[in-house]
This record gives sequence, structure tokens and C-alpha cells, in this order.
Amino acid sequence: MSENTEDKAAESTPETVENQVEATTENTEVEATEEVVESTEKIVKKDVTTKEIVETEADDEVKEIVAERKQEEEKIDLENFDWDMYAAGETYSAEETKAIEAKYEGTLKSIKNKELVTGKVLSIGEREVVINLDYKSEGVVAINEFRYNPDLAIGDEVELIVEKLENKKGQLEVSHKIARIHRAWLKVNECLETGEIITGRVKSRTKGGLIADVFGIEAFLPGSQIDVKPIRDYDEFVGKNMEFKVVKINHEFKNVVVSHKALIEAELEEQKKQIMSGLEKGQVLQGIVKNVTSYGVFVDLGGVDGLIHITDLSWKRIKHPEEIVTLDEKINVVILDFNDDKKRIALGLKQLEKHPWDSLDEKMAVGDKVKGKVVVMADYGAFVEIADGVEGLIHVSEMSWSQHLRSAQDFVNVGDEIEAQVLTLDREERKMSLGVKQLSPDPWEGIATKYPVGSEHKSTVRNFTNFGVFTELEPGIDGLIHVSDLSWNKKVKHPSEFCNVGDELQVVVMELDVENRKLSLGHKQLEEKPWEQFESVFVEGSTHQGTVIKVEAKSGAVVSLPYGIEGYAPARHLKKEDGERAKLDEVLDFVVLEFDNATGKIILSHTRTFEEEQEKEAKKTKAETSKQMKKMSNSPKSTLGDMDALQSLKDKLEGK
Repeated sequence: MSENTEDKAAESTPETVENQVEATTENTEVEATEEVVESTEKIVKKDVTTKEIVETEADDEVKEIVAERKQEEEKIDLENFDWDMYAAGETYSAEETKAIEAKYEGTLKSIKNKELVTGKVLSIGEREVVINLDYKSEGVVAINEFRYNPDLAIGDEVELIVEKLENKKGQLEVSHKIARIHRAWLKVNECLETGEIITGRVKSRTKGGLIADVFGIEAFLPGSQIDVKPIRDYDEFVGKNMEFKVVKINHEFKNVVVSHKALIEAELEEQKKQIMSGLEKGQVLQGIVKNVTSYGVFVDLGGVDGLIHITDLSWKRIKHPEEIVTLDEKINVVILDFNDDKKRIALGLKQLEKHPWDSLDEKMAVGDKVKGKVVVMADYGAFVEIADGVEGLIHVSEMSWSQHLRSAQDFVNVGDEIEAQVLTLDREERKMSLGVKQLSPDPWEGIATKYPVGSEHKSTVRNFTNFGVFTELEPGIDGLIHVSDLSWNKKVKHPSEFCNVGDELQVVVMELDVENRKLSLGHKQLEEKPWEQFESVFVEGSTHQGTVIKVEAKSGAVVSLPYGIEGYAPARHLKKEDGERAKLDEVLDFVVLEFDNATGKIILSHTRTFEEEQEKEAKKTKAETSKQMKKMSNSPKSTLGDMDALQSLKDKLEGK
């Protein structure tokens, strides 16, 4: 084509350029020569920079032509259109112009802002992807918006959101990323309603769970929703594709929660029904250790969980189930029991093994000596394991020949290796009692010779009761000193007032009961009874100085007297001359009201000390008054003063 033709086309009027652009589009449906196509492309390229101006200037004129020649539109023969005339920039008739416009507009889509549209990939560059939207301009999207799809190819259909029909540069702005997010939210909402299973890729681990990419948006997979069994390492799921169900959507915060566990539960539910329907006591099943607690082990039987209590794990005693099983271990278990609705299943592991008692030496009998290890302690005794799963009880009374009650911890501790004697053996009930003291001589043998009545011995205070003191003469030989046999002089209400645990006391054997293994001892009997001597000192009516050593609120007070003995003053006899009551540690004079040699009791009174003085004074005054009155009555002359003195004495005598 000549240069004159090109220049002529470039200088065409706005109307002509508009027609040229429309005719170029029509070229896709009309066969033309290569020369015409080439010249058309050149014209479009030259005019594209002034496209906005041309469209604006040509708008009114085109509409006017369309309005004038609307009725003649069908008369134009588009199949025989003269493209050479178009390429030369020559004008067309009204009918031809109308037909070109109609054909051009028919090839374009009508799109709006924020509309979701679909286009085809035209080209893929290093930074951008060009997409045909069947609009007057193509969409251009940054290549990084397709990084999720490394296999993107020319011709692929993709979705876009129209952000702006025309920006400041006159270009169409679209986004594939926003379209994906929009489409993703529509999809997850649909999946929530329908329960559809979706696939996503686990991106990372977060607090309490995992983050998964679902349709291009981030969804939260809680740790409790990953699997039906506890997950110990979340990191093993990062980077893997997993199937999920959408379980919750928070539209306000744009949060999506998914669950993989829900899919597993659905699959296991059918298995669970089959297993539950076939459960029987005594049935042996294989399971996987799902969880280990301090009280037992949970076993997954294939969708149904059962519990092995710690006591059913092993015939021997264990402190924690971890000593027997480990997590994820495959084990065989036996069904021990289950409730009516079969929601709780009790399992056993030790029941699959022969009971240790069945393997116990048949020759073992009562009286045999055995060795074992203390495995459990109790207040009443200790359990000793003499073989795996075979235990015997040593009661605290069989640990020592001592008769007073002591705790088992005073003799042995857990882990101690000890030797004992078999006292009882019941193979059917699988019970055995043991004794340790039987391995040493019985100290009560020949007791009458060793500790005859009346013999004196040293002993050690071991224990107190309200009624006396238990003392030990030697290991296994204990005796009781009654509280009344501790002292002649002091009134002892509780033994702790007299001595302390661990003190050494000299005792005398008062009574011996070999059959019942009882020994009565005395302490005060080692001294002479002092009361016969005191009877001549503390005679009734005698006054002695004493110290108040104990005051009782209502009943009275205990008073310490000379020679180390004690007396008792009732409350009414503690009143002092000033009206106050005697106080603790106060030193006062006391009158002996009663002395009982048989019981060793002395009753005292402080009040009586000043009451007797008052009585003596009254008697003396009465005697003087009588003497004066007698003298005056014998006198022949009595003065008025004598009469007044006589009346004064009389009043004094009468207490006026």
C-alpha cells in the first residue's frame, strides 16, 4: 500500500476513524486479503493514542447518523463489504456506516464497576498477564496474583473483579486476587450450608491449631478438630493437603473455622455401630493406645474408646500406666464390662496373662520363710511382694512383739527388702499374711522368771493414755503404770504432767498376766507411803503456809504445802479478808479442815484463818463487857459516865 494512502487514512475525520475501528473488529468475521488486514492494523495503531479524543468528538455525529439511517440497516451487504475503500479512508453511505456500528457494538460486552467477570488469558509476561474480556480494552493483572497457579497458560479462563472502568490514565482496572477472595467467600458460605467437603493446604502452625489455605483465603483448623485422637505434633501437618468441612463462619471478623475431625468421625460412626453391635464380655480385641492418664489407659478399638483401669493393667502393683504401655502402641485387650447403651467399655490387659498365684510354688506352706519387697504402706500394715503379682500383708501387730499400738512406718518403708514368715495362706482367695516378729524369740517366754511380781526394773516411757503411762522394759515387753501409781504426794490428772516420752522411770512389777500378755507396774511404790508421818503434822485445825499452784474457775484451787505434798481448797474457802479471791502463785496461810490418810486428801481453807481471829476477838470483847457490867452493878454509886461506858460496851458486844 502506498504512503499517500496511509497518510490519507491518518488524516481522516473523527467519524471516519470511528468507522475504521469498528470495521477492524468486523474483520474477524469477514474474509479479507492480507494487505487489507495489514493496513487496518497500522491505522488502529496510529489512532490508538488519540482514541479517547476521537471517541468523544465522534459520539454525537455517530448517533446522528444512526438516527437518520436506522431504517436502512438491513440493506447493506456486509459479506461484500469493500475493505479497500475503508483502508483508503474513503467515506461510506449512511447504510454502510450504520451496519458497521451495529456490528462493532455487538462484539463488545457491557460491564460495570465491582462486577465479577470472566476472561481468557491472551499473553503471559514476566510481570503482567493480559486478559481478553470482550471489552473495548483488555484487562492487565500483575503476574504475582497468579502465583498460586504456576500452570497458568494462554487460553485459560480466569475471573476478575472490575475495580474501575476507567482510571486517571483512561485504563480499565481489574483484580484477579480480589475476584478469587470474593469467589472464595461465596464458596465457603455455600459449603457451610451444604456440608460439602473441601480441600485445602496447611500453611502454618498457630496457637491452638493450624492455618489452612481454602479457596485462597485463610481458615483456622483448631487442634481439637484435626483428628479424633490427641495430636502431639502439629508441625507434621504443615505443607500437606487435607480435606475439611466448614463448621463456622464469622462474617464480622471474616473468620472461617474448618474441621478435619468431622470427616473422620463420620467415617468412624459406621465402624462404631458395627463394633458396638458385636461387643461381648470376654471378647478379645486389638486396639491402639490413644491416651495415658494417671488412673488408666484409653484404647481406640476402631472408632470406639475403652478404658483400662490402672488396676487391670498388670497383676503387680504399678505407680503409673506408663510403666506398662506407651502411646500409639498396638495391644490386645479383653472386654470386662460395658453399660447398657455401651457408651462405657471397661477393658483389661492383665486378664490375658496367667494369674501369678497360679504359678506360686505348690510346696509353700504356713511357717515357711519368704523374702520380698515392701510395695505399699498403710497405717495398719505393709504389703510385701514375694513374687511378681503375689503379695502378703504384714499387720502392724506382727511387726514387733511390743504390745502398744504403733504405726507400720515405724518399722519398714516402701522399697525395703525384708524376710518374713508365712502365717496364713489361702490359695483360693489369693490371700497371704506374713509376720516379722516370729523370726525373733518371743520375749514373753519365761517372763515370770525374768520379771517376777515385786521386782524392780528400769523402763523407758513410750506412750501416754488418759489413764496411765506405757513403759518398755525391753523390746516386746511393755507395762502400764496407772496414773494413780505415779506419785504419793501429787494429784496427777494426766501422765504428761508427771513425765515425758523417752524419760527413764524406775518401776516395780505389781501384777503379771502371762496369758493376756499384760504387765502392771508402779512407780510410787518404790517410796515409803508418807501419809502416816504427815498425819501428825497436818492435824485438823493446824495452820500452814501454802502456795496456790492451780486455780479452777468454779471448784477451787490446788495448794502446794511443805514436804512436797498438795492440798485442795474449795472455792468458798479462798475468800480473803479484803473480800477478794486467792490468785495463782499467791502465798497464804491455810487451815487444815480435813486430812484423809486412806485417800491422801487434804482439805484446806484460807478464809478460816481470819474468821477464827474474828471469833476470838468477839469472845474477848464479850468477856470484858460482862466483867464491867458485873462490877458496876455491885458498886453503890454509879455516875452518869459509868452508865454511858456501860452502854458503849453493851452496844459493842451486840455489834452495834
